[in-house]
Amino acid sequence: MIDVPALTPLEGGFRFAFQAMASPCDVRVDTADSVLAARLGRLVEAEARRIEQKFSRYRDDNIVALVNHANGEAVELDDETAALIDYAAQVHDLSGGRFDITSGVLRRVWRFDGSDRVPSKDQVREVARLVGWKKARWRRPSLQMRAGMEIDLGGLGKEYAVDRCLLAIQAASPAPALVNFGGDLRVTGPRADGSRWRVAIESVDRSDGVEGLLEIAGGALTTSGDARRFLLRDGVRFSHILDPRTGWPVENPPRSVTVAAPTCVEAGLLSTLAMTHGGAAEEFLRREGVKAWWVR
Repeated sequence: MIDVPALTPLEGGFRFAFQAMASPCDVRVDTADSVLAARLGRLVEAEARRIEQKFSRYRDDNIVALVNHANGEAVELDDETAALIDYAAQVHDLSGGRFDITSGVLRRVWRFDGSDRVPSKDQVREVARLVGWKKARWRRPSLQMRAGMEIDLGGLGKEYAVDRCLLAIQAASPAPALVNFGGDLRVTGPRADGSRWRVAIESVDRSDGVEGLLEIAGGALTTSGDARRFLLRDGVRFSHILDPRTGWPVENPPRSVTVAAPTCVEAGLLSTLAMTHGGAAEEFLRREGVKAWWVR
């Protein structure tokens, strides 16, 4: 096997691992060819880093920073960014405002670090003035927002990256593969022997535990949850799942929701939207007719 530290052998193939988007990322390729596995792994890593650099809200030299620092001026977007904005706008409308890419500014007052530091109503009200996709003016390719407003593509970015990387693998090789970015994953199809890929769902209570195992032969799986990030005051647990319409945490969301869909973007949005329905999450999933698993 070639000397590639990120590449490790697995039964039936190889695993290529790296860190990106604040998540452990890996590519599993069913092949006896270590050179091919390494090449596909590097291809995925390069695309993941490209997307992270372009759309991360933590950078000050990308298109997101340009929009967020425009101070009320219109910004013309490239085709890739415009397509994501189009999709986000459509989901905003279909979700009744539960999905809103302008809601990232709420992080200024909400810090879900397990403490009891819950912001005041006045603090939430003040920052919530800067939330609301309807306040933006979107005429593709021109996006104009009020001064102080921001976009945050974090609700789409990792899932979009998985889909893009999976397509890049399919364009480069017919080898069966699985792309997994922090638990959001998609497969090219069945494994080389025709079997399904086995996927572990992380426990909501133990950082090193497994909630269950799922098998997948096509499409994508994503999991959304609030097990790790929360606030606790006077016995009341505040979930990190925020409702953009109010600026406050959703009440009584599931501990986690896992959704299967054709693409990672679709699965991710459905699992996230289920969480935003709080106590009615299960009803939402049944109404949408999606394959889903949840933990209360």
